[in-house]
Amino acid sequence: MTLFRRAALAATFIMTMLPAARAADEVVLKVHHFLPANSYAQQMFIQPWCDKIAAESNKRIRCQIYPSMQLGGTPPQLVDQLRDGIVDVIWTLPGYTPGRYPKVEAFELPFMMQNAESTSRALWDYVQQYASDEFKGMHPMAFHVHGRGVFHMVNKPITRMTDFQGMKLRAPTRQTTKLLAALGATPVAMPVPAVSDALAKGVIDGALVPYEVVPSVKIQELVKYHSETDPSERAIYTSTFVFAMNQQRYDSLPPDLKKVIDANSGADFSAHIGAVFIQADAEGKKLTTGNTTNVIPASELANWKKAAQSVTDAWVKEMDAKGLGGKKLYDGARALIDKYASR
Repeated sequence: MTLFRRAALAATFIMTMLPAARAADEVVLKVHHFLPANSYAQQMFIQPWCDKIAAESNKRIRCQIYPSMQLGGTPPQLVDQLRDGIVDVIWTLPGYTPGRYPKVEAFELPFMMQNAESTSRALWDYVQQYASDEFKGMHPMAFHVHGRGVFHMVNKPITRMTDFQGMKLRAPTRQTTKLLAALGATPVAMPVPAVSDALAKGVIDGALVPYEVVPSVKIQELVKYHSETDPSERAIYTSTFVFAMNQQRYDSLPPDLKKVIDANSGADFSAHIGAVFIQADAEGKKLTTGNTTNVIPASELANWKKAAQSVTDAWVKEMDAKGLGGKKLYDGARALIDKYASR
């Protein structure tokens, strides 16, 4: 075989193998979450994150997003799907698995949050300092909270504490369930995807969710009233979220691709998601303009705070009983929230 012929065959072999090498080098991340594809969460946060890591990795990383639990299971099962390697990335609420993440519940206590952006940054720091052990088996890329909770009511607005009497209200987490009970309502715990059907069938009289959720479950079509709390006060509640990758999946990435993931993770990214959810609240609220909105004033919220104090006190005692130091966790969360809110 001539030298020229050998060189030609070698070049042909290399060109034949290049597509296979590229395919082998490509990382496809299965991203699973519980809201629909048209949700603000996917459109304003998850998809842009996927686009950004694809661009920064020169398209060596790409996402396959599965919204609305398309890979099966229920929202509370997302954490185990990630730990078991069924999916590569999840976005979910730790609060959907009550009691499993007790330390991060500090941020879900009544009247803690100041601002979703600054509180999300505080939550990232809080987990690093106090609660990293709760997330073993996963590689968290962000911790964040949503915007201010709002009461979306079918037939009657919430204007004062006595309005809670006889009302069945959706509660998102363990602590908000206790909060609603302390205020006099009958709490009904359920994840967001169940809210639409529950409102339509009269299972609940209203739902406690942020405006961001409105289009995902068409709340504006199912209720008549939206009761907000005074924006100068701390929010009545917020929920914590985690955006995480399977630990083994992350560990298997080559160093340069780990750098891409790391550059799109952490405190700044967490704060960014919080800011995105503030924007999403504004968009969601626009859809409710045909309904009636009222604001519960600070003078009335003072009564709510007194009733809600029992929820915080009970959580501190519960953490103490677990040997976790409830007051230390509460004070740590409050200090970090205040620290970043003042900047």
